[in-house]
Amino acid sequence: MIHQQYPSVLLERAVSEFSRLPGIGRKTALRLVLYLLRQDTDDVDRFADAITNMRHEVKHCSRCHNISDQEICPICSDLRRDQTTLCVVESIQDVMAIENTQQYNGQYHVLGGVISPMDGIGPSDIEIESLVSRVGEGEVREVILALSPTMEGDTTNFFIYRKLSGFDKVKISQIARGISVGDELEYADEVTLGRSIINRTLFEGK
Repeated sequence: MIHQQYPSVLLERAVSEFSRLPGIGRKTALRLVLYLLRQDTDDVDRFADAITNMRHEVKHCSRCHNISDQEICPICSDLRRDQTTLCVVESIQDVMAIENTQQYNGQYHVLGGVISPMDGIGPSDIEIESLVSRVGEGEVREVILALSPTMEGDTTNFFIYRKLSGFDKVKISQIARGISVGDELEYADEVTLGRSIINRTLFEGK
């Protein structure tokens, strides 16, 4: 017979689900579950509905692959933003980080990862072909490579540079290396990240 750790099977099930979240151990999960038990039922229902609705209804923008409530995200549909500049990032978190700097007013393209042979991730597993297609539409004049300065980020930068090198009128730049090598872009402070966007340099495809 399996020993039950908690006095309620329902409690134990909830703790197990919370502990599946990144960075949440069973002690923290128990604390969160007990907190919810102390709240009004209506408040907990709103909490549960928010998570369920998010999972079922949030979309990925069909143009830039950022998250959105609509088919086209607010950034892509905002005609006040610079339509000729395209910032290439690895993840949705990177879009949020750059937006928080308030130093960039162009468009984005979310790759959804970086090339990493060790993890079995190749160019076809991320949104590179859709990036090439966007640039091929002719409106983009600068592509900013804003990937984390890791080996995988550099590999992806070089691959993208080679794919876009045939577009003569498109300048390819990369964010300045104010961010330490090996650091993740989303964890950079806003001042450093903002300056790295402003002080971007031409990409040297060597």
